[in-house]
Amino acid sequence: MPIKTLQIPTTDGQADAFAAFPDNGEQHPGVLMYADGFGIRPVLREMARELAGYGYYVLVPNLFYRHGPAPVIDLPEHIGEEVRPTIMAQLMPLIEAHTTERVLSDADAYLRFLTTQPEVAPGPVAVTGYCIGGLLAMRTAAAHPGQVAALAAFHGPVGADGPDALAEITAQVHFGHAESDLTPETLGELNRALDAAKVDYTSEIYPGTVHGFTMSDTDAFDPAGLQRHWDRLLPLLDRALANS
Repeated sequence: MPIKTLQIPTTDGQADAFAAFPDNGEQHPGVLMYADGFGIRPVLREMARELAGYGYYVLVPNLFYRHGPAPVIDLPEHIGEEVRPTIMAQLMPLIEAHTTERVLSDADAYLRFLTTQPEVAPGPVAVTGYCIGGLLAMRTAAAHPGQVAALAAFHGPVGADGPDALAEITAQVHFGHAESDLTPETLGELNRALDAAKVDYTSEIYPGTVHGFTMSDTDAFDPAGLQRHWDRLLPLLDRALANS
């Protein structure tokens, strides 16, 4: 599965990115994948490659391109709990600088770029994201209801913008939550907001997981949680993008 390094024009410059896609000369449905707060690194390339293997063109932008190309900060091969506080202290200013205005401006640029690639089939696209990337995926889907047909977010703060934002979503949705991230009561509140917005969704806590469970280069990694993520993500994309 080839990996192609790319530059995405944005209103604030050029966002470095990569894409993974089947190299068979055919067009494939587009998926915009938002990384977690640690950003582009080998585990994200592995996940994008795996998803591409199911017949998708997967675009992964560097969320923090305004601060430099990925990796914006030095990351160890394994992000253990002993180094996490130091890394988060470096990342938080970047995350805080990534305002909603910037998120939405970048989303416009990413989707414009994705949908004009020669390997991408015409029609709707999907967005997926991890951790803070899950919130960015939610915001992207809410801002582009006619274009985003599927939205998936994993261990992400998807309810952060409140019920009004959720009400803008027309995509088919799956939210996979870490057990450590929200209580059953909070899940109930989120799901009632999705019900009220008439969103076509599934939203569940993955048993025994902690925040970051999909990422195999962290102490949070949970193999069963990652497999459940694939078991939910792939049918969602197949249903929503089948006619692309």
